[in-house]
Amino acid sequence: MPRLQGLLAATLPAVALAAAFAIPAQAALAPGARAPDFKASAFLAGKPVAFSLAEARAKGPVVVYFFPAAETAGCNLEARLFAEAVDEFKKNGATVIGVTAGNLDRLQAFSADTEKCSGKFPVASDPGAKIASQYDATLAVRPGWSSRTSYVIAPDGKVLHAFSAASPNDHVTETLSAVKAWKSAGR
Repeated sequence: MPRLQGLLAATLPAVALAAAFAIPAQAALAPGARAPDFKASAFLAGKPVAFSLAEARAKGPVVVYFFPAAETAGCNLEARLFAEAVDEFKKNGATVIGVTAGNLDRLQAFSADTEKCSGKFPVASDPGAKIASQYDATLAVRPGWSSRTSYVIAPDGKVLHAFSAASPNDHVTETLSAVKAWKSAGR
């Protein structure tokens, strides 16, 4: 029994810390709210690019998905899921961009990796989570990092859809459904 108590005592702090970092703040920009425009340095297929939300919105809706840090298990999965669905987003007139404040030194390679973004959409650097803060998309326990929060922004700059969840699994489904609903409404 003492050995089990020792194991639990050693493991529980790490589990609690991991769980705390997984808890995002709730997205506070509700549908209909004005989405802050931003410009950011980004990478697409490992090459530096400049991203402007206003310019992207001129072409159609934009999926802005915030993720905690490049090269982490959940973020790698989420990037792969967006990469697999990017053609469907494009078919429905939408642009996808990932934005992160974490592991910025790994973002260039992350953008090109065939197991992650596959060079199919840009990923933007957000030092200090300045963009994420404007979108109320920061981790509750680590405000300098982005949470896992996704937005669909209409061409007029208003939020169509917001979704926050620590799990990366439903962000593509949530945002693609919102883009399809926008398109089917004849906009």
